[in-house]
Amino acid sequence: MAMDIPTYDQFIHPLLCVLAEHHDGIRARDAYEAVADTVGLTEEARDELLASGQQAIYQNRIGWANDRLKRQRLAMSPKRGEWRITEAGRTFLAAHPDGIDEATLRELTHVERGSQAAPKRKAQQADAEAAASKASPEERIDAAISELNESLSAELLDMIMGATADFFERLVLDILHSMGYGVSRQALDQVGGVGDGGIDGIVTLDRLGLEKVYVQAKRWQGNVGRPEIQAFYGALAGRRAHKGVFITTSDYTADARGFARNVSDAIVLVDGAQLTAFMIEYGVGVSSQRLVKIGRVDSDYFELA
Repeated sequence: MAMDIPTYDQFIHPLLCVLAEHHDGIRARDAYEAVADTVGLTEEARDELLASGQQAIYQNRIGWANDRLKRQRLAMSPKRGEWRITEAGRTFLAAHPDGIDEATLRELTHVERGSQAAPKRKAQQADAEAAASKASPEERIDAAISELNESLSAELLDMIMGATADFFERLVLDILHSMGYGVSRQALDQVGGVGDGGIDGIVTLDRLGLEKVYVQAKRWQGNVGRPEIQAFYGALAGRRAHKGVFITTSDYTADARGFARNVSDAIVLVDGAQLTAFMIEYGVGVSSQRLVKIGRVDSDYFELA
């Protein structure tokens, strides 16, 4: 039975302990077994699979424990399939050597965007838990899908930041093509490099090449500011271009967004959240793992019953 398998939140502390023992990181598949050994998981429990049959339950739950640690900046993935504790993670573990109390665990497992004051965060968490208890099955499914996509989005950004700049520029053009831009994939040219003039890609919208969109793709940790958008606008003006798309892995400052709005529709800004949302929606670098069918009574069929 799968009942003896710890819940994903119960795996958080054992996983953090395992990560702390491997200073240079540990492969995910090795972490699964090390954590399972730490909690004394039986072979029978390790053989229990998700309903989809695609993954062991304990591995799935340890993966979600790692997701929560990464969201709290207590762990990181320096490269695909490798997990590593951060300095913040070591500090946290030093403060909780014997386990994590319920209140702290709720803080760790609560998913939110942006920073908020602790009292407000706790109040919102209580409201969310109360709402979840009253939600319909369909609402709970929607919430689960949203959470899965948020986790996938974070993983995609990690992968992008670990790749080369050349790969990111190519990825951006693949996304634009999947969204319907360009008469063919060959109509999207990657031109980034030394002396690119602030242009990383050019999308030809018509067969004669009369209408083009110019693209700049930048992987940033902090928010992109107004100077960068002004420089891009200058690059467009230098080419007498009327359409530009600036895509980043982070976000934009208010001044940057204000400048883009003030130059009419010349520049469209795409932030990291939108970027990964497009990847998920259009299947770029993402594959569908499971199809869930939800039945509903066909009332028309029973009209003559």
